[in-house]
Amino acid sequence: MINKAFSFCCTFLLLLVSFLAHAQEGPQQNTETGPVNEFFRSNGKIYVIVGVLLIIFTGIVIFLISLDRKISRLEKRDKNLPGK
Repeated sequence: MINKAFSFCCTFLLLLVSFLAHAQEGPQQNTETGPVNEFFRSNGKIYVIVGVLLIIFTGIVIFLISLDRKISRLEKRDKNLPGK
């Protein structure tokens, strides 16, 4: 019961934070025409940033998949031990 209440509170808190973050943006702000974005787009560096982020994300996904496989193998081995 505590886990469900804790999960609900965490979810509600995260939703509240996201709503507050969006409330801070005014309707007149356009993030696509900011000076930082114009700099990266003018020099073609936006593609480098996207590429690096994709490489990092892919590495994290591969690591999590391999970790899941290792844990599954350990669980199977532990389940097959004679003392269990």
